[in-house]
This record gives sequence, C-alpha cells and structure tokens, in this order.
Amino acid sequence: MSTTEFDNRFEQVTTLLNSFAYNLTKNMEDAKDLFQETAYRAMTNREKFRPGTNFKAWVFTIMKNIFINNYRKKMKANTIMDSTDNLYYINSGKTIISNQAESNILMKELTKMIEELDDSIKIPFVMHYHGYKYQEIADHLNLPLGTVKSRIFFARKELKSVIGKRYRNVRDLRQRAL
Repeated sequence: MSTTEFDNRFEQVTTLLNSFAYNLTKNMEDAKDLFQETAYRAMTNREKFRPGTNFKAWVFTIMKNIFINNYRKKMKANTIMDSTDNLYYINSGKTIISNQAESNILMKELTKMIEELDDSIKIPFVMHYHGYKYQEIADHLNLPLGTVKSRIFFARKELKSVIGKRYRNVRDLRQRAL
C-alpha cells in the first residue's frame, strides 16, 4: 500500500476515530491526545498493515490498546507503596497489662468438662484437639475413619450440651439484668 493511499484511508476514518477517542476518555483534551498518539503510531507502523484486511478495525485497535496502556499506567501511578517501618504505635506511651485470670478459669472448666466425657469419645476428641488428623487417629486407635469422625462429632455435641446447661443460669441472669 502506498503512502498516499494509506493517508487517504486514514483521512476517511478520522472523524470516527475522534468520536471513539472522546467516547473512551470522556474529555476533549485527552481525546485529542489519544487521537494524535494513534495517528503517530499508525503512520510509523504503516508497513505492518496487511492490504486486504480491515483498515478501520486495525486503527481502532491501535487506539483502544493505547488507551488501555495509558489507563494502566495511571492506575499504577496512583498506587502508593509504603515501605517504611511501622515504629510508631497508637497509645505507645500507655502500659497495657493483660489479665488472663478469666480465660484461665474458663480453660480449667472446659478441661474438666472434657475429662468427664466417656473415654470412647474423649480420646479421639483430645487427639484431634492436639492436631492429629482424622486418619492418624483412626490408625492409632485401630478404628474406621467414619467412626473416628462420628465420635469427635458426638464429643463436640456433648460438650455443647454440657456448656449450655452449665451456663444457662448465667445467661438468664444477664438477660434479666438488661
């Protein structure tokens, strides 16, 4: 394709390109910049256009790709990476003293509840609590995998029931106080 023929074809799609540029950018100045960049790229890469293909689609694809690349650059520019060390803490002047008495008491009560479970469900439950996988528990106790899973389920269900009964009075007292 000759330079003159290429320029004539480009001139035919100029108004459509300007409209498409404005449609993409929604800003007249950005649309003019996008059109100019598209025209420059099309002219410098005219040898890459294959005669017999759709010229309009080729130029519109160039414009769309330029717009997408510019958009991605803008998004990356807006991303702020804070690599500074976080050496300043909120309320760093105040001393925080933690008191774990309540959680220690609850753990002792929960441990006692677990100890009161039947050994057939307690042992698989405690092993699971200590991090053993179901299959490891089944192999260790020479039980089928499904049996181990159901016993752990029943242990949880029993603990939930015991906890519900034991703390129902506390819950009722709190609701009455409200």
